[in-house]
Amino acid sequence: MAFGRLERTTGPQPMSDINMTPLIDVMLVLLVIFMITAPLMSSSLKLDLPKTEAAQPSESPEFITVSIDSGGQLFLADSEITAAALAQRVAETARLNPQTEVQLRADQAVPYGRVAELIGIVQQGGLTRIGFVAIAPVADKPKQ
Repeated sequence: MAFGRLERTTGPQPMSDINMTPLIDVMLVLLVIFMITAPLMSSSLKLDLPKTEAAQPSESPEFITVSIDSGGQLFLADSEITAAALAQRVAETARLNPQTEVQLRADQAVPYGRVAELIGIVQQGGLTRIGFVAIAPVADKPKQ
């Protein structure tokens, strides 16, 4: 028989600090993913918009986006649509709010006549506020 102390030894103390390093690593990876994908989600329709110095974003509270690609196809908010369906959707929008702005995005290769037809469809539907979307040209490096 072994006689020993009657005192019990305490086990290891529980760790009261949380290791934050893995949590911060995951957060930074998600931040990088969102920074890369956010610009790609703005518009999935690829158009070659004209460049102009007057290209400024509009502060219109309500708008619809109508696009024409280089092949002449019509798009309403990045979804392909026919001219008749577009006229119907524009008329519905005009009934709800006649001050809704139409933001027209036309590829540079689209003939002016096709753009004029689209403007006519929009105006016949009852919307008269039409804005043309363009991108600002890249500023050249100053010459020395």
